[in-house]
Amino acid sequence: MTVTADPLVGHALSVRPRRGNASAHDALLAAAVPFPVAIVASAIAGGMLDLAYPASGWWPATFVSATIGLWTLRGRSVPGAFLISLVYGTAFYFTHLVWVTRFLGPIPWVALAGLESLLFGAGGALIALAYRVATTRAGFGYHAITPVLVAGVWVLRETLMGNAPYTGFPWARIGFTLAESPLAEAASWVGTTGLTFLTILVCASVVEALTLRRWEPGAAAAVIVVAAMAVPLFPTEQAGMMRVGWVQGNGPSGYFDTRTTGDILRAQEEATAPLLGREMDLLVWPEGAVDADPLRDAAVAGRLDRLVQGAGAPALVNAATTRGADTFNTSMLWTSAGPQQLHDKANPVPFGEYVPDRWFYEAIAPDLIGLIQREYTPGSNTPLMNVGDVPIGLAICFDVIYDDVIHQSASSGAQMFVFQTNNADFRGTDENLQQLTIARIRALETGRTAVNVSTTGTSQVIGRDGKVLAQVAVDTTAAKITEVPLRAGTTLAVVLMPWLGWMLSIGTVLALLVMSIRQRRTHADSQEDGWMTL
Repeated sequence: MTVTADPLVGHALSVRPRRGNASAHDALLAAAVPFPVAIVASAIAGGMLDLAYPASGWWPATFVSATIGLWTLRGRSVPGAFLISLVYGTAFYFTHLVWVTRFLGPIPWVALAGLESLLFGAGGALIALAYRVATTRAGFGYHAITPVLVAGVWVLRETLMGNAPYTGFPWARIGFTLAESPLAEAASWVGTTGLTFLTILVCASVVEALTLRRWEPGAAAAVIVVAAMAVPLFPTEQAGMMRVGWVQGNGPSGYFDTRTTGDILRAQEEATAPLLGREMDLLVWPEGAVDADPLRDAAVAGRLDRLVQGAGAPALVNAATTRGADTFNTSMLWTSAGPQQLHDKANPVPFGEYVPDRWFYEAIAPDLIGLIQREYTPGSNTPLMNVGDVPIGLAICFDVIYDDVIHQSASSGAQMFVFQTNNADFRGTDENLQQLTIARIRALETGRTAVNVSTTGTSQVIGRDGKVLAQVAVDTTAAKITEVPLRAGTTLAVVLMPWLGWMLSIGTVLALLVMSIRQRRTHADSQEDGWMTL
């Protein structure tokens, strides 16, 4: 007789194994680690995961952290797993998102990190359920799919958290930690979602190998890692070169910076001056570099006219614009004929660029919500502009974290990417470095060079292999011209991007439902001959 007990719930699962298979069942239904040990280990693992992201950027921490986290969930009850994963999520998110405090203080930080931790905890409960469903039948072959199910549930959690509530917050995905790893080039084949799935598949396989004391899961994990490392970049075609001027003006562009209207534009113009008269095909300014609406302000429009005349090239600029009753975060391709193409940010940041359900939150914290006067409308135009005959993909600031924005640009034929951002509200934190590593993964996924330009830094030009081609450090005023390679062709990652997360999620849920139904039927049949009792 094998008995497993969860200290949190206080009940035992009793199993009478099949004849001749006692040792296999004893291993498969081994008791969970003691609850206090699991809590401590989960807290350590959650804090460790932050080390995988910048500024530390130690990518092996991802594998160590996830393996420990899964080990604490195997054999655990659903309520126990929720609390353990909640501890993991709390240790991670409250550390990883501490930069939020620099904008509006501790309350938004606690709200965002707390919500993400709760959602993470719910995902941990589903992982524990997947373990229970997959490890209550005998036979190693049956349980070989356990790591696949666990990885699928992890992807399900990331997918749901990346879409809800309020457009979700797909910032801290496991796949984003691997930009510096030997597995990075696999992103061009399977994307961020695929990297997450493969990473958790490896970690879950290691947990199975250690728990069952069998070599097969460990060997499977090794094969996955070696195969991912051996995969080259998905092939794309050389489509020419473009000389791109890019400027980090380092002006007073934070929401609460002391300034008057025009100060940011003035700083950007002064920083651009050394580039004027030099040969370039496109001049790029960051998000918010024009601090007045040039579609309504003739004087500002005139200054941009003179800018493109001096540059001898169109300028990609950004400003808050009002059209009708709506205000947008807008990127504009400004030419000698004025603003010829517009793109509005698709996903304004909740509680940063707009307040959802403002009436409700003002009733809770009126003074805090009152500080947020911006109410940007989500854009619906394609994140693509044509500079001559060269299509340029776009993502404004946090839009870089959303798969649909990247997919829409890449599938529309973008031959390079420009990411315009303003990190001034988070000076002195890791936020801009975390965003840069996401930009690097996007370059790998799409097989395109990405020009990531910030108001205050860090700005980079990132090659299609994720390597940095040029850089300007944080809190530095600088202007550069870079020869940017153009690429044609669509990577497999871009093809998979819209549906891979949902397909893995739905497939995992269906598999768990089928296995649960079969398990219930087997349990009902076995009660008659005493094979299993609960």
